[in-house]
Amino acid sequence: MSRAPRLSSATLTQLPPQIMRPGYDRAAQKTGCVHFGVGAFHRAHQASYFDALMNAGKSDWQVLGVSMRSPAVGDQLNPQDGLFTVNVRDGAQNRLQVVGSIREVVLAGKDSRRIIDALASSDVSLATITVTEKGYCLDPATGALGLANAAIARDMENGMTPSSLPGLLCAGLAERRAANVGPLTILSCDNLSNNGVAARQAVVGFAAETNEDLARWIERECAFPSSMVDRIVPATTQADIDALERKIGLRDEATVSTEPFSQWVVEDRFAARRPPLDMAGVQFTSDVAGWEHAKLRLLNAAHSSMAYLGALAGFDFIHEAIAFPPLKAHVEALWDEQEATLRPTPGLNVREYRVRLLERFSNPALHHRTRQIAMDGSQKLPPRLVAPLRERRRSGLTCPNQCLAIAAWMRWQLGQDETGRAYTVDDPLANETRRRLRDTHSDPQAMVHALLGVESVFPPVLASDDNVVGELTRSLGSLLNLGARETLSRRF
Repeated sequence: MSRAPRLSSATLTQLPPQIMRPGYDRAAQKTGCVHFGVGAFHRAHQASYFDALMNAGKSDWQVLGVSMRSPAVGDQLNPQDGLFTVNVRDGAQNRLQVVGSIREVVLAGKDSRRIIDALASSDVSLATITVTEKGYCLDPATGALGLANAAIARDMENGMTPSSLPGLLCAGLAERRAANVGPLTILSCDNLSNNGVAARQAVVGFAAETNEDLARWIERECAFPSSMVDRIVPATTQADIDALERKIGLRDEATVSTEPFSQWVVEDRFAARRPPLDMAGVQFTSDVAGWEHAKLRLLNAAHSSMAYLGALAGFDFIHEAIAFPPLKAHVEALWDEQEATLRPTPGLNVREYRVRLLERFSNPALHHRTRQIAMDGSQKLPPRLVAPLRERRRSGLTCPNQCLAIAAWMRWQLGQDETGRAYTVDDPLANETRRRLRDTHSDPQAMVHALLGVESVFPPVLASDDNVVGELTRSLGSLLNLGARETLSRRF
């Protein structure tokens, strides 16, 4: 058991001098942002940008973090006064920096009153979000608020202590409006198409069910800009925490590792005080969609395909998967198909972006696990692979590599690898996919028809597309009979 003291405001002076740390008076900063979803990505991305902003002399942008489900993040950060270390890894090189932008972490439900009060504060002008697709509680089929969602139904019944993202934001906005402190900007940073629209649908949809006057005020006064975020952040392991302790002499239970690359593109549409994040490298733009589509359909789509094919082929990490020549060739061929669905975007050179992505995937220091990326695939596939597949089919184009990637997700739903070992399918629809596959007896054609019936993932039109059904069946049959490595080797 570790005997080293925890990283905290009191122990900062014990750090080795070469480690960067906050250059501003943390105690003097006001909270300017409430962030929902204080996971590793937020710490390595948005929290680091706000830290850089305050290091540049722009005050009062500390973050109140909201953990949506688990007290674990608060248990990591609160004993450390919100401080944590970002370990930027590039090959054999490591750069360590202590980030101080998070003031405290509170828990949705348990600390709802604190969250609502913060959202209603005149000091706060921004709420940011990284809760993944399912955190918006939207109906995948319609894009509207999912009124049958258990968290939404619970918050509708008991509005005093909401715990869902839409419920908390609506409660805070109601008190903000009553206190006449002005509107709020709600900025989604999740990997989903038109994430600003998704945030608006969730919040306005909830308000419309409970308070129509509030819903109209939110629509009229508040802003829901979209954004594109990009940085690879693997899950932190116990070995990472132990290694950092040996290096700095302090215990940091909230440390995160990441790559040198970081990007944040934000739609320049704010309802209240705008953080001058361009000073920290953020790109403000009038149109995020082009950047967003490129990232979803190139980086994220390749990640999903490598996750399923790579894990099935026995690769634990992305850098191992991309080093397998047939899988790398598949990624390049997948990108050729996906690129045809992108629109020209000022400032975006797709060829250069692809080269940079291959370099990032190949970083051996990141240890980005294929199984980490494989989580929540039913939520990720529609924007990453299904939507561009439909666009190609509408143009009469074939889609062999998109179908191979989707077939790999279908194969993954069996919960058993190619050696017969069981694994957990970590997905909100895992029970439904398991039920649908129960009587298919691993017959590829039956499996394809069963899973194409999941309408929250696949639009019905795909089930009647003979080209798509045939390509999926061939790919899935090959994965079942030959395995992922041999399937890739024979194709490439």
